[in-house]
Amino acid sequence: MAKSLTFALLGSKTLGGELGKKGTASDITLYNQSNEGRNMTYVEPTQFPEKFPPLLQAIEIGRRRVVLVIETFTKDVGEMIVTADMMGVNAGLIALGPAVGKEDVQKTLKGTSLESLEIIPLDPKVIRQRLEAWPEAPVEDGSLLLPIDHAFPVRGVGTVALGLVGRGTVKAHDKLRLFPEDKMVEVRSLQVHDVDVSEAHQGERVGLALKGVEADEVKRGHVLAPPDGMKTGDLLQVRGYTPCKFFKGKAGEGDKVHVAIGLDDVPAKIAQVDGSNLTLQLTRPMAWNPGDRVLVVDLSGSGFRPRVAGHGVAD
Repeated sequence: MAKSLTFALLGSKTLGGELGKKGTASDITLYNQSNEGRNMTYVEPTQFPEKFPPLLQAIEIGRRRVVLVIETFTKDVGEMIVTADMMGVNAGLIALGPAVGKEDVQKTLKGTSLESLEIIPLDPKVIRQRLEAWPEAPVEDGSLLLPIDHAFPVRGVGTVALGLVGRGTVKAHDKLRLFPEDKMVEVRSLQVHDVDVSEAHQGERVGLALKGVEADEVKRGHVLAPPDGMKTGDLLQVRGYTPCKFFKGKAGEGDKVHVAIGLDDVPAKIAQVDGSNLTLQLTRPMAWNPGDRVLVVDLSGSGFRPRVAGHGVAD
């Protein structure tokens, strides 16, 4: 089994092409590279800053591992730092252009989850070497969780979905639920980096041919898991909510916000605030596991930056 790692690539629209071969492209773009038994994927939030969800989703697909490129300090860089901190990013690299001083960056990151990241010059060769030598994440206990980030029809194959195995193992002929929908699907076949396989494991990026569902029914944010593998609902209890101290919008009781869990985001209303606990009324059901990180964000187009209002943990 090849070793596989994925990183979110933030702050550059050119570095991805120097690290890997361009693959799936939409509002996020993936670059793939294989070398000596290691498969690397880099996820670029292509439509950020115009759209905010691609930033959240790139970081999530990267399993909160990032390469943050800083060529100059801008409000976009500031929003990426604040958002990554709210998402608990604590693994990756900071790559600096020649106009940015290391001490200035260290001062900016102090007190955030990114302060322990190694800071290096912006050199694609050095970055590639560092990332290819990166240790794999420990294997998590528990049943399969496979968030979907793209889906499309393929002639002669049917519905194909792409995603990163977040936990567990997916096998050909597995029968799984497509959360949060009440819909069962069957995995007809799998590929990892365009190679046919009988199963894919945690950390591997996989393409799945699915039986029992049309491509337009599969959305980013859907998750493949065993039938009892996740909670679903349109009322979400959040504990330990921590507001973002830089957020200038409205995110109090009665306000309309968006809620992001994993790759999914849903409009919601803050129904109740009880100390550091929130009750969120969602406009449609979401899927989650207790302990998942919940982000409250402002996608109203208000113009406030950063757009992340705070984070907590799903009950």
